[in-house]
Amino acid sequence: MPDTMTAGGKTPPSIQAAFDDALAKFPDGYIDGYFGSRSWGVTVERSEDGKRAWLYGEELGGTDIVSFNRLSMAGPGSMLKPCEMSSAKVIEFVLGFEPSTAKAASRP
Repeated sequence: MPDTMTAGGKTPPSIQAAFDDALAKFPDGYIDGYFGSRSWGVTVERSEDGKRAWLYGEELGGTDIVSFNRLSMAGPGSMLKPCEMSSAKVIEFVLGFEPSTAKAASRP
């Protein structure tokens, strides 16, 4: 996604809100779905206090991955901590992921 960061390295508020809304729609646990035309398996875990979310996604039958932690900060806002990839890649994935219409099976 082009222009996902400002010059100061921060995500613009409208993109941050869209990202947070999209992430909130991911269920806890494992889900199959699609990003682009590729099949993905995604696992989401959230802390009991709701201050941390962790997502790990793998392209099924491929080599691509997406992984990050999202930490809620004191006051409004959050911190996105991608795991060895750009924030732009993480944001694009979360905004573009489409869950499978079939009920998620147990993790492969």
